[in-house]
Amino acid sequence: MPVALTLIIPLFSFQYDGSEEDMFDGYDSFAENSFLAQVDVLEQKYMQSPEHGIIEKLYSKSTETREFDVIATDSDLTEVKTRDYCNSPETLRLQENVTIEPGDDLLCDVPCSQALYIEKVKDSSNDLNNPSAKESYPLSSHQTLNDIPVEQLQEKKNSSPKHTESDLNRRRSLKDRLKSAMTGNAKAQTPKFSKRKQLKEAILSEEINVAKKTLESSSDDLGPFYSLPSKVRDLFVQYKGIKKLYDWQHTCLTLTCLQQRKNLIYSLPTSGGKTLVAEILMLQELLCRQKNVLMILPYVAIVQEKLHMIGEGSRGAILEITLAKILYTSKTTQIIGMSATLNNVEELQEFLNAEYYTSKFRPVELKEYLKINDTIYEVDIKAEKGYTFSRLLKCKYSDHLKKMDPDHLVALVTEVIPNYSCLVFCPTKKNCENVADMICKFLNKDYLKHREKEKCDFLKNLKNVSNGSLCPVLKRTVPFGIAYHHSGLTSDERKVLEEAYATGVLCLLTCTSTLAAGVNLPARRVILRAPYIATQFLKRNQYQQMIGRAGRAGIDTVGESILILQEKDKHLVLNLVNSPLENCYSHLGQEITKGIQSLLLSLIGLKIAKNLEGIYHFMCATFFGIQQKRLSEEKSLWEICRKALASLMEKGLLQKRSVCKNEEESQCELQITKLGQASLKGTLDLAYCGTLYKDLKKGLEGLVLESYLHLIYLTTPYDMVSQCRPDWMIYLRQFDHLNSGEQKVAAIVGVSESFITKKASGQAIKKDVDRNIVNRLYLSLVLFTLLKETNVWRVSEKFNMSRGYVQNLLNGAASFCSCVLHFCEELEEFWVYRALLTELTKKLSYCVKADLVPLMEITGVLESRAKQLYDAGYKTVTHLANADPEVLIRTINHLSRRQAKQIVSSAKMLLNEKAEALQEEVEDLLRPPSDIPGTTTPSSKNHELTQ
Repeated sequence: MPVALTLIIPLFSFQYDGSEEDMFDGYDSFAENSFLAQVDVLEQKYMQSPEHGIIEKLYSKSTETREFDVIATDSDLTEVKTRDYCNSPETLRLQENVTIEPGDDLLCDVPCSQALYIEKVKDSSNDLNNPSAKESYPLSSHQTLNDIPVEQLQEKKNSSPKHTESDLNRRRSLKDRLKSAMTGNAKAQTPKFSKRKQLKEAILSEEINVAKKTLESSSDDLGPFYSLPSKVRDLFVQYKGIKKLYDWQHTCLTLTCLQQRKNLIYSLPTSGGKTLVAEILMLQELLCRQKNVLMILPYVAIVQEKLHMIGEGSRGAILEITLAKILYTSKTTQIIGMSATLNNVEELQEFLNAEYYTSKFRPVELKEYLKINDTIYEVDIKAEKGYTFSRLLKCKYSDHLKKMDPDHLVALVTEVIPNYSCLVFCPTKKNCENVADMICKFLNKDYLKHREKEKCDFLKNLKNVSNGSLCPVLKRTVPFGIAYHHSGLTSDERKVLEEAYATGVLCLLTCTSTLAAGVNLPARRVILRAPYIATQFLKRNQYQQMIGRAGRAGIDTVGESILILQEKDKHLVLNLVNSPLENCYSHLGQEITKGIQSLLLSLIGLKIAKNLEGIYHFMCATFFGIQQKRLSEEKSLWEICRKALASLMEKGLLQKRSVCKNEEESQCELQITKLGQASLKGTLDLAYCGTLYKDLKKGLEGLVLESYLHLIYLTTPYDMVSQCRPDWMIYLRQFDHLNSGEQKVAAIVGVSESFITKKASGQAIKKDVDRNIVNRLYLSLVLFTLLKETNVWRVSEKFNMSRGYVQNLLNGAASFCSCVLHFCEELEEFWVYRALLTELTKKLSYCVKADLVPLMEITGVLESRAKQLYDAGYKTVTHLANADPEVLIRTINHLSRRQAKQIVSSAKMLLNEKAEALQEEVEDLLRPPSDIPGTTTPSSKNHELTQ
């Protein structure tokens, strides 16, 4: 049967981060210091006032109901505090949609499992005076409310004004009951499934069942919070400060097509609040309908893709392939697409079979300006020229400043910073650094005093995440509250820079276009240094992405964008700011090996289609098929498919199942070859699968295993080779440092020392050498050095590369190594590589000292943090699982309380998972096999007796 699924494109992860404050506040935790501690306190109160039991207190009027919160103290004990939950103003506001009828026998905000325990104890106290009553027991970890008979839950209670001393002696401690139940559950043989999952199901069953009934009903009432438990609404308020949804968000979430689980595309300007809608839709599927959700997050560098990027290169081709296969194979999967910029939406609707919702809503007004010389113009599409005069830029520039800053950037940014934030988009990475440096040179010293201590702490944190290294440019600019942001930074650097900017410690970022497409960092003013990305003139979609960052919801009343122009670009820019958005086109036909050939290979390999006719039928429903007449007037879709299949057969990836004598070509069955299956499983770009096969085959002839260099060469990504520009002096220096075995690797692949020497000395090369092999070996030397030194900064300096590029190379190599491993698993002739590549994949994935690897398995612990923890004495997961978060905060620099709790909680979870896995392994070892010779099973014994 097909599995029901919702597909959301794209979606920021809203996931459980492993912290103790999980989505439902950790109710019913059976840790010794949490729930049982509460039970002790409640039981003591009960015993001290037997005439007014705690059960009766809890079941009193709803206005007197209390919530019990567990507060961890420094002594690692637990205290219980009560607060007037139901009458608190915050709760009344958040629960305005929830009505509790008078007389309802409810516990306000007490989880279902705790309510059941209380009900059981209450029944037990009445049963003491009823000899015929059966002994009650707490809910086991494998039961939910639905498992308890209704008659048992609604059993009438006998009144008992007083308890005799013998009755009290016979009363078992509630804590003992719980321990006994847990012990019994632990000893009982249970099916192999996650106990943690079952416990969660028990805790959430009541709220989820209510939500499910609401969804299944025909009523228009969606329940407390769009069919979700009210706790979700509380968490949005607590962690995101969202108390009320925008009108468009409410309208979108209540669309009839969503209630009927139809596909939907919704489009709004940047910063309109699209992500929140996606998060709520995802949670509805997970919690209410209990269905799976697939989040598609295609990333390139730090960019998060949007639906409109289906028309951008290989990323768009891969996204289209994924959607096409889901649409074709599953009729129960719901697809939700969101985008900021869409034009030819009708074609996308036809492809996705989706409804469309759009709005022009922006929470903050955006004003667009153009700057030519020292004049500022406001963009006005109603004006004859497309813009109107706004003001003259008032600034007193010295001759030196005019020479250094001809575009008046210093004047433009100082109108905003440091009290407000500003983004300056630059055409190149180098220009980002130069502009940041230049602006700081002309700022007065007062900027140094603004949040001085926080900037000092930030620099220390930045140095810490970089293993003691610090960029000299950032060292000069950060004291002024300024930094640059581009792909040349490591992911850790970008993360701390973004956090500092979001909190206002940094007030100005000079950045490349990558920041506009995926990182949610809005600003009061956005300045475009030039209408170019590198040497390419801006597209309308790119321009909209950049200026869309202007205006911070809840902070600014207006956002401003200023595009700096030269006279020569004036006529081009008028089209840029006034023209409609570009159409979105399929790239399946343009990206041949990553596009149509890859799709057709998978269709045959997955048995979705078996011949040309089936493939043509599939292709007609793709985005490419819908647009084919516009994209390729010369060739028909049938001819394109036929040619692509012929190319796959020529590469040895597909073959005809049998000789087709009496059948037409379209009916002839095709099958995937072993090489094709290996390429499919390895998810390889088909442009390189033949080359990889030849390289691996050649490697078997003389595989050098004295070091990892030969294996690293075989797993260096082909698609990064073309970007490589070797520094020949560095190449020669690194080559000289290789031992004889490692130099033998160079000779095997076809790179001689004499060639590198001649290139370094500038001599002419008469003999032709494959530049791809030369460049690939150079990248292999970078990776080989990185494995030995495990420090991105030192390696980037040694090879004169940006540290971000080195890190991207490492990530790409780790990914490609895994692909090559899967490729080899499908081909018996390459069995010798399997164990070697498994080990190399681990080394490339972590690329740190072996001692740090276990710590990096914990959520939120990267290399720099792992090193801090290790040096502080936390050398294992067990150490961290038993650590005190408060001690961690005092011991580890720049560690927040929330991060400390998350690390400890994640370590505990990881330890529990390992313990459960070991316990299951022990049980498997101790369980006697059913087929022991000379023994008979109980069923066979019974069969013998009946005979």
